[in-house]
Amino acid sequence: MSVFPRIAVVIPCRNDAPYLDECLRALAAQTRPPDEVIVVDNVSTDDSADVARRHGARVVTESLVGIWPAAARGYDEARGFDLIARLDADSRPHRDWIARIAQAFAADPDLGVLTGGSEFYGSTPLVRYLGDHWYIGGGTFWVKQWLGVPLVFGSNFAMRSRVWERVRDQVERTNPIIHDDLDLTIHLRPSDGVRYDPDLRMPVSARPFARPSALLRRVWRVIPTFAASWPEGSPWHRAHEAQSARPLRAADITWPAGGDVMTPEKRR
Repeated sequence: MSVFPRIAVVIPCRNDAPYLDECLRALAAQTRPPDEVIVVDNVSTDDSADVARRHGARVVTESLVGIWPAAARGYDEARGFDLIARLDADSRPHRDWIARIAQAFAADPDLGVLTGGSEFYGSTPLVRYLGDHWYIGGGTFWVKQWLGVPLVFGSNFAMRSRVWERVRDQVERTNPIIHDDLDLTIHLRPSDGVRYDPDLRMPVSARPFARPSALLRRVWRVIPTFAASWPEGSPWHRAHEAQSARPLRAADITWPAGGDVMTPEKRR
């Protein structure tokens, strides 16, 4: 019989009290409530921390301003749980979000990371369409082609604590100007068991796309994100790493006339 995992939800937050209030209300209405909600107060000057405490969340503070520093602090705080789920202060999880995550991980012990798509709210229909299909949808398609694993969407994913333990000292967790979710994806491997579920949807505010300049700024951040961990994010580096990790097969061994076994390492 499957054992349902203990889940902590991490929410990085900086000056987002009204959005955070709605997010925490949605989490409180889950059909399967989280075991703990951790709000990372990223030096807010509004009442975000008070809002979080009022809803019963555990509040921790990260003094280095930036989404990666705040998110990483939250993941560290949740390391005692089986699963670390992540959304943002402006996310509005559907009532079965936690239940879907719990069921997926309970049913598949090889599943290490589960992520889903977006349902942008607010702004105009065109802006919402561009956010869903061009920004998130396009990123999901191209990152999978480039890296061989689905793009982890920072507003909608969960990972086993063991995955975070493996990558926490590899990611650029103190870099405040890169995409934290893309950087995390770059450091994931197919062996981590990364899955994209198109039915795991997350309503999230379209406010980052309200102005073309804001959207372009987010797209531009893809470049420094890859540059921060280059060449690890290159497909040839990942292909070589996968080849090196593959178990030796009989076809990899040649037998020269002298009888000395020539493995791929010796041939190099």
